[in-house]
Amino acid sequence: MATLQDLAQSIIAGNLEQVKSQVNSLISSGTDPLTIINDGLIAGMNVVGARFKAGDMFVPEVLMCAKSMSAGLELVKPLIADKKVESQGKILLGTVKGDLHDIGKNLVAMMMESGGLEVINLGIDIAPEKFVAAVREHQPQIVAMSALLTTTMPYMKDTIEMLEEEGLRDQVKVIVGGAPVTQEFANSIGADGYAPDAASATDLCKELLGIA
Repeated sequence: MATLQDLAQSIIAGNLEQVKSQVNSLISSGTDPLTIINDGLIAGMNVVGARFKAGDMFVPEVLMCAKSMSAGLELVKPLIADKKVESQGKILLGTVKGDLHDIGKNLVAMMMESGGLEVINLGIDIAPEKFVAAVREHQPQIVAMSALLTTTMPYMKDTIEMLEEEGLRDQVKVIVGGAPVTQEFANSIGADGYAPDAASATDLCKELLGIA
């Protein structure tokens, strides 16, 4: 019979089929669904996040791990419909206007969801007014913006300014990231934080939410 440790190891290995069979085995043996999520799936992704941050794992591997985690989650979800998994915070995520880069942002979304955060993924090429409208609609605690081009980075500043103009800036923390973005840039546009990679972004959100 599979153990929670076996499941965590399969997540770390990015072995999707093994994850599915081990989750089914744990469900059959009567293991609590939330225990499977927290001590198996999320425990594995936490190791993946730490290794990715340390440079011991790379994006393709992390995506495999995240896909395996999602597959495991799909099997457990029907069993916890009546057991609300408490979201630890709501994050609004998007790549800024003029920027069509998706992979990094989606990896951030996967890592955040693995960490128990609710993510509203707006997609790519998101104009400042779209971020503002989404803040009104979804009431997130954090807005996370991504840019991979130096030419699109100014839209991060425009978005923060528009949040201020609309009287919404005090309601949200704003974090930024992406290859050309730096801590200095984040400071200069008045962002609340900067994350160099997906694992750091998740940690930063938890820190800002006071749940780190």
